[in-house]
Amino acid sequence: MWADLLRRAGYALLVILLVTIGVQALMSLAPGSVAEVILGENATPDAVAEMNAALGYDRPFVVQYVDWLLAALQGDLGTSPITHIPVMESIAQRLPVTLELAVLALVIALAVSIPLAVLSAAFPNSALDRGINAVTSAFLSIPAFVAGPVLIFIFAVSLKVLPALGWVPIEDGLGPNLRSAILPAIAVALTEIAAFHRVLRADLIGTLREDFVAAARAKGMTGGYVMFRHAFRPSSFSLLTISGLSLARLIGGTIIVEALFVLPGLGQFISTSIVQRDIVAVQGVVAFIAVGFVVINMLVDVGYGAIDPRVRRTPKAARRTRAGVTRNATGKAVSA
Repeated sequence: MWADLLRRAGYALLVILLVTIGVQALMSLAPGSVAEVILGENATPDAVAEMNAALGYDRPFVVQYVDWLLAALQGDLGTSPITHIPVMESIAQRLPVTLELAVLALVIALAVSIPLAVLSAAFPNSALDRGINAVTSAFLSIPAFVAGPVLIFIFAVSLKVLPALGWVPIEDGLGPNLRSAILPAIAVALTEIAAFHRVLRADLIGTLREDFVAAARAKGMTGGYVMFRHAFRPSSFSLLTISGLSLARLIGGTIIVEALFVLPGLGQFISTSIVQRDIVAVQGVVAFIAVGFVVINMLVDVGYGAIDPRVRRTPKAARRTRAGVTRNATGKAVSA
């Protein structure tokens, strides 16, 4: 077990290093510099060069990265030369918004997709199943930057039941907070609903064809009992995997939605920092998101043990599950 944890920690460190190196390389190759943003369009080349030297951006790429990495390992992600605010402080201010949006979108996606998947698996290839597949396919084809304006037009402009833009902190009341968060959360959740439905539907249909399910039905158990007591649990491995990865992805992937709905989250912060060529802020936020992604991924692996105790006894089972293999209650491998 300890060897497996050390191996995962090594992989996590490698991922974070590659991501942060890539971000710094891309920002270094982008035209313009933060010195030009600070000094303005009328700044002379000499003034820009002097400002870059003062900020340390004239040093070699490797030296800049090593200095940043050593500070980051001590918990210091640097201070933005634009706002003069430590990056960790900026992240702490904006993380609750992004985290709430991501969690709310995930909850909406699970609350909608699980019943749809159960209905589809209970009546496969029926008119109901085909209708649900058509609706989820439509969700899958609608990106957030299209769904957002449509939702604003329907619920904010036409029906006038929800606010179109802005954010109300939870400290000002749970009701107003949810009213300001529900539309962007739905816009983000539509694609996840389609993905969750398809994965769980396929796993449930495969599990319902197993011998142990046929034996349960032969004993006179009702369809609902068989579905939720015998089929749902062994079919949820893939759903658990993509749910955890989806949460990590949503935390770092709400840039368009936050900009569209004017939400003060990490997405808006990083998009503004990119425009301003603020390498310190961009690299700090990306590193934070990468760490969160890796941690959530590891927690997903731990979650396998909560669903199936055999995974705790056999660590390789989790890796086989993530590769697309689930196991039913009889222990027979079923392709996801």
